Amino acid sequence: MSLVVCLIGVYLSVTNWHERTALSNSSVFHNYLIFVFVEFLLAGIGAFLLIRLKKNDYVAPWIVLIVGTHFFWLKNIFNDFSLYILAVLLIGVAIISLWLSKKLNVANSAITGIGAGTVLFSFAILGLIRFLMA
Repeated sequence: MSLVVCLIGVYLSVTNWHERTALSNSSVFHNYLIFVFVEFLLAGIGAFLLIRLKKNDYVAPWIVLIVGTHFFWLKNIFNDFSLYILAVLLIGVAIISLWLSKKLNVANSAITGIGAGTVLFSFAILGLIRFLMA
């Protein structure tokens, strides 16, 4: 199913390649790139420190926490309130994975990956449906 969504997304991107987007404005795009760079830096530094402190099991929730906060900022760029919901769900996954992984006696990354993957896939489907209905 994810391959089908991916292929539809690629098709829509290619057939609308020269259309204007929220990132067409150069100042918005510039700010977006700065924010993404800062996110990668925070994610990388945090992951490095967690690994150095022998807390490898917390790397996946840390990355999902950073990705979740990313969507709060993207709401203003894309004028899409649902990105707030996506942000809250991803941050929730990062936090819940810490508790649930201990309860189920599995790695944090297992719960984080399943949770984040499900949330992101669901929002991809939702986005496709919203696009097709527009």
